[in-house]
Amino acid sequence: MDTNDAQLENGVNPENNSAENNMASLLEAEGLAIDFPTQGEIRQGFIASMTPGQILVSVGTKSEGIISGKEYELIPTDELANLKLGQEIPVFVVNPEDSSGNLVLSYMRAREEEGWQIVETMVSKKDSYHSSVIGYNKGGLIVPVGGLRGFVPASQISFTRRAGMTGDTPEQRWSRMIGQEIDVCVIEVDRERRRLILSERQASSETRDSLKERVIDELKEGQIVVGRVTSLAEFGVFVNVNGADGLVHLSEISWDRITHPNEVLKVGQEVKVKVISIDREKKRIGLSIRQLLSDPWDQKAAEFQVGQLVEGAITRLTKFGAFARLSDDIEGLIHISEISEKRIEHPKEVLKEGDSCTLRIIKIDNDNHRIGLSLRRVDSMAYADMDWESLEGILTTDGDEAAKTEAKPKAEAKPKAKVEKAKVAEVEEPKVEEPKIEEPEVEEPKIEEQVEEAKPEDLSEEKTEE
Repeated sequence: MDTNDAQLENGVNPENNSAENNMASLLEAEGLAIDFPTQGEIRQGFIASMTPGQILVSVGTKSEGIISGKEYELIPTDELANLKLGQEIPVFVVNPEDSSGNLVLSYMRAREEEGWQIVETMVSKKDSYHSSVIGYNKGGLIVPVGGLRGFVPASQISFTRRAGMTGDTPEQRWSRMIGQEIDVCVIEVDRERRRLILSERQASSETRDSLKERVIDELKEGQIVVGRVTSLAEFGVFVNVNGADGLVHLSEISWDRITHPNEVLKVGQEVKVKVISIDREKKRIGLSIRQLLSDPWDQKAAEFQVGQLVEGAITRLTKFGAFARLSDDIEGLIHISEISEKRIEHPKEVLKEGDSCTLRIIKIDNDNHRIGLSLRRVDSMAYADMDWESLEGILTTDGDEAAKTEAKPKAEAKPKAKVEKAKVAEVEEPKVEEPKIEEPEVEEPKIEEQVEEAKPEDLSEEKTEE
């Protein structure tokens, strides 16, 4: 009785307490004992009610657990909008009983813990995981695995997906991939640092070689495609085309002379290329950028013709000949056999760098962009007719220009010429009569002779008188 009285004083009905003890003993005997949640445990529960800022979840105990406060705010907005009454969700037991006697639960921590369990299983079994792209950063894609956010570096993205990348910024390259499905496997996991690195390439059955074979089968010589520069080398650049790398040799990058590809290209740059060769046995793809650009040589070389005399400045001397610059960016070669009529061992015996000389064009190779020059054929009679025609052309051109310049003054001078002729005619008339005026001058010598003849006589008389 004393025990019952004490229980009554504490507000406990001894009959109810006895009934509960009997019920617990009965459930335990039948293997149906009440399983109270423990801290850190993950359970499956059903959403009992939802109000702004709080979710009640039934986990099979006498009371329902709550998701509220910080744990409620951690739930992404899109996931929260998809939660419904009666839906089964995983929950993590944060606290079996707080100061208010509530069972505190967390939805996101349960999702995260499930994610780590999935990851550990993937690592042990080397399985892949099917998911979708939810975000990106400058280095690659963000892919969820369970409740975790895994990172797929750009180097671990499949060749097929990388082939579709365009643009120079992360947004241009990756934004279009958000929402796309993706299969990944784990290549690095660190639970303490919450680090999860994934790979799509390793999860894909498509290897680099198999992909290149497929691309080579699809490509055709002469085809024009868009690719992205993946690496630079002294001998050229590699461009990814539809997931396979092709080589653009240094000579096929630009019509201008360059010493390294980095002068005109950079890694990640999008370029248009032409397929110029396909080696299916060695699995090599040859590409060209310059063949899609206009060739400046065609326009510049059109100014010259075989046999033409030109002025050139010697730029280089080699054992086999000398190079002469004909214009700003066109050079020709004077082969050593075309320098002198005499046999020489080296061009320096006749020429030196910086010399300016008259040369004759003896060959134009448009395909290889080469011009052959000759110094010894400058005075060759074989080109006499051509030189004469060229000279006549120059004189005719100069004469036409002079005629055009003087055309107007000559037209004004015509009336003056007529007046001058009239004046000349008037002046010339007295000139015809001049002999008449000069007649007395013809007789003058006779008079002088008479006088002279008389003079000796006078002198003789004077002498006689003396």
